[in-house]
Amino acid sequence: MTNFETWDIVKVPFPYTDRPVRQRRPALVIAAGELENAHGLLWLAMITSAANRGWPGDVPVSNLRVAGLPAASVVRPAKLATIEARDAGRLGILPLGDRPAVARYFRERLARLLQSAHAPRRR
Repeated sequence: MTNFETWDIVKVPFPYTDRPVRQRRPALVIAAGELENAHGLLWLAMITSAANRGWPGDVPVSNLRVAGLPAASVVRPAKLATIEARDAGRLGILPLGDRPAVARYFRERLARLLQSAHAPRRR
């Protein structure tokens, strides 16, 4: 069994939110380690063509060779999926210089989650 690490770029059957199909496409490993060892799962962020209309939070991939990607691409951290690790194949790794922007996106959202965990729920 392959062990993946955070920042690996993999090719997986990524689910669509607007239709009941999956397409093999690149994705960024956000969490593996214990998640993979205990459950055989990976948490992933979608990678899409840079030619697509951009979303807030998209992070351009600066080095396609290191990432193992064939065309200009962006990490789209707003689109997440959980995939069985056995369905993934390693392509490359996200370049060091691109990682802080991805980490910042998740840190900001998780900070809101942590803050709201101690606040009464609004209705």
